[in-house]
Amino acid sequence: MSKGMYVPKESQPKQGGAAASGKAKDGKRKIVAQNKKARHDYAIIDVYEAGLVLTGTEVKSLRQGRASLTDGFVQIEGDEAWLHAAHIPEYSQGSWTNHSARRKRKLLLHREEIDKLAVKSEETGHTIVPLALYFKDGRAKAEIALARGKKEYDKRQTLREQQDRRETDRAIAAVKRRQRDA
Repeated sequence: MSKGMYVPKESQPKQGGAAASGKAKDGKRKIVAQNKKARHDYAIIDVYEAGLVLTGTEVKSLRQGRASLTDGFVQIEGDEAWLHAAHIPEYSQGSWTNHSARRKRKLLLHREEIDKLAVKSEETGHTIVPLALYFKDGRAKAEIALARGKKEYDKRQTLREQQDRRETDRAIAAVKRRQRDA
């Protein structure tokens, strides 16, 4: 490269940073809690990842893998999203600074995401449910979803499809096993 020659920014070599040091962030998720009932009771329309505003004892309790989202729900209040009724038990070594187990917790989302969720959740039959709590790169995150409630026959249909898929997978595996053994 000669001196004074223009080189576009994207073709210049990277300097410093995680990629240069060989320690790229892997982005692995350490799941703490999942709401499997939500996927059964609701048809998931759109999924979002939100940060959580937590106290120190809540983070320590989550790191121990203790949390429950079964009764949890998300509400948009004013211009903010809040996670209600998620159960993070008190930290066992906590003192008088311990947190309340079912307090509402603020979710960190972009303004456009909050506005979109607020408009969609106002529609009949739509709600916002938490799907999972996890750690990503050392930070607590919540996976929330815009969802529509399923009718009873929809739930039965989903279960039937899962059962059919399982049976076909078993049949295919049995055929492959027979071919391999023969």
